[in-house]
Amino acid sequence: MAPLIPLRVTASTLIVNTPSDHCAAQPAPPRPLTAKPTKGGDNRPASSTHQPAVGPGLCLPASQVRGEQGGAGPSLAGRRMPVEGGSSSGSASAARHPKQKRKAHSLSIRRTNSIEDRLPGFQRGDMLEGQDSKLPPPLRNNLLDLFGQIEREFENLYIENLELRREIDSLNERLTGDGQAIEGGDPTKGALKTKASHSTSQLSQKLKTTYKASTSKIVSSFKATAGSRALCQLLKEYVGHRDGIWDLSITRTPPVVLGTASADHSALLWSIETGKCLLRYAGHAGSVNSIKFHPTEQMALTASGDQTAHIWRYMVQLPAPQPPPDVSAPCDDDQDSSDREEGEVDGEGPCEVPTVRLATATMKSHQGVVIAADWLVGGRQVVTASWDRAANLYEVETSELVHALTGHDQELTHCCTHPTQRLVVTSSRDTTFRLWDFRDPSIHSVNVFQGHTDTVTSAVFTVGDNVVSGSDDRTVKVWDLKNMRSPIATIRTDSAVNRISVSANQRIIALPHDNRQVRLFDMSGVRLARLPRSNRMGHRRMVCCTTWNEENQSCNLFTCGFDRQAIGWNINIPALLQEK
Repeated sequence: MAPLIPLRVTASTLIVNTPSDHCAAQPAPPRPLTAKPTKGGDNRPASSTHQPAVGPGLCLPASQVRGEQGGAGPSLAGRRMPVEGGSSSGSASAARHPKQKRKAHSLSIRRTNSIEDRLPGFQRGDMLEGQDSKLPPPLRNNLLDLFGQIEREFENLYIENLELRREIDSLNERLTGDGQAIEGGDPTKGALKTKASHSTSQLSQKLKTTYKASTSKIVSSFKATAGSRALCQLLKEYVGHRDGIWDLSITRTPPVVLGTASADHSALLWSIETGKCLLRYAGHAGSVNSIKFHPTEQMALTASGDQTAHIWRYMVQLPAPQPPPDVSAPCDDDQDSSDREEGEVDGEGPCEVPTVRLATATMKSHQGVVIAADWLVGGRQVVTASWDRAANLYEVETSELVHALTGHDQELTHCCTHPTQRLVVTSSRDTTFRLWDFRDPSIHSVNVFQGHTDTVTSAVFTVGDNVVSGSDDRTVKVWDLKNMRSPIATIRTDSAVNRISVSANQRIIALPHDNRQVRLFDMSGVRLARLPRSNRMGHRRMVCCTTWNEENQSCNLFTCGFDRQAIGWNINIPALLQEK
């Protein structure tokens, strides 16, 4: 075995433990230089993210630093270098540790205080000229630069750790000193410490209060879920459509029936008490997206994907009244519908009911899908909202276009009229909703509201002076018509909100969600209940719309969704408000 040749190096020298011919006798193939992928997805060299530790006895195989044909050789960046503990001297370490004899063919590199750091004006080239080394000068320079960068990196980290430790110690001293009184000290300092102690106690109290509030909110949510089953009962399921139901509405004049608009190109009228389909409208050539009833006459207004809105008359006869069902008992329709396949239709479906195919009036000025339509107060005019980014105002008798309401930057999603005033609110995918004022025939003003960060799916008026808007940003906001600069209440949910409705008497907001849930809130944003839902009860797909019917003592809330059914619920509103 060839004798070891110990050579001590500084910042720019290398200690070679074996002669070059002995290294050549046992070569080690260099590992490929590959970039290590980081967590963020970018490929960065390992030298920038995983710097090898620098310490005594850092060893590298000679084959990894040997250049080929006088070249600079492969860079050490990106290679994992084994770190061995022990003395920095190669011969002394080999003598004390027999196990390191098999590593005698390695190149030991030690980074110490370099001469160029201690002697100003000392050049690296002056030191390299007098060294007897087989390494090419470019490779040696690269090695020196690399280890210099490593040392600077660790030095910066060490300094940062020291500063952080000082800050932690200082904060600990402050916290310890705040709880202790200083005897014989400066009264000013004592007052300052007392004030700091008071502020600390206030912060601690706030944290405790916030924790208790969040905990109680979690507990109350469980209580609300349990209470919802007793206060919110499913009474009736209305099954007959062959596709998802977009919208539903209640007639304003007797006989009181339920109307549904579906993607199967039809609108159906239902008996609320029996769940029987009474009439079918089949005049549209596209999906029926909304349905609204005239305030005083037996006429319906439907909007469709065929770029038109239709007004059609209906005449229905309600079946004989039946005794009200027991709200505490499970409804047979629930169990039947849960076992029914999605494509099946009851025997009392639309195939066996009277069908209306002709419209009394047709509004066809839009260049895109008509997504919604509503009657203005009095019933002599209607407003439509379309994907062509415009809302149109029509005369009912002549079907003529009166005004084209333009200004939205993207498709409209909904429109709603005020129950007692000539006001219209339109919502759009441009994250805004607009308030149109037609009270003055000579001036038609418009106000733009930008309170949401995603599509505004609906905005509706209340009986009072409020507007409630829902959005795909999972929030519902309550606005005051007298001051629309900022919402007076914000409701945050865990799913996108679709077409909402507000009860006229008790002012309760019903929120239909994409996640199949329906939640009830008051106007101040307090959650009241969540409608029960399970595999055998409630909606099985996205809930699209809700509507209230407080005049009915049994079914006073209706929901519809893309599971092809509408559901009638009994909400015990007085008990719900009392529990709040």
